[in-house]
Amino acid sequence: MTVRTAPTHAVGAERLRAVRGMLDDAFDGDFSDEDWDHALGGVHAWIEDGRGVVAHGSVVMRRVRYRGRSYRVGYVEGVAVRADRRRKGLGGAVMAELERVIDGTYPFGALSASDEGAALYRARGWEVWGGRIQVLGPDGVVDLPEEAGSTFLRPAAGGVLPAPAAPLVFDWRDGDVL
Repeated sequence: MTVRTAPTHAVGAERLRAVRGMLDDAFDGDFSDEDWDHALGGVHAWIEDGRGVVAHGSVVMRRVRYRGRSYRVGYVEGVAVRADRRRKGLGGAVMAELERVIDGTYPFGALSASDEGAALYRARGWEVWGGRIQVLGPDGVVDLPEEAGSTFLRPAAGGVLPAPAAPLVFDWRDGDVL
């Protein structure tokens, strides 16, 4: 099993189409154009077999404000494993590469987990954010209470996570903010 990594521009149009198709299938059609857009522009990690892409994830840069300081954060997107290859360590292998990118580039990583994906992230040391989540949107700062319990953070190697005493304020984007 080989995990390949590359920035979006070097993945290639044909492989990006294959990744998108696998994500559409893996999320049972609940992977929107906005979700796809969120997964682009960073570093991708993927695994292929003789039938195509079987696992994928990407890490993109997001801005997160905490106590008046703006942080560049590695935000994990588009993590999925093809249905017939699940529970074989492929998701963990992809995450290991994404965590390597986070460790070398950002002070911490963040992601929003589905109920199905949360166990993978917990097992890898990601922690549920216990504080408030907000977004700096077109109309100012807005609370996102629906994100409580599904937003996970992981410090970069040797780093420390922010304390949940103050909210994390994420940058705005279309579609799902987190």
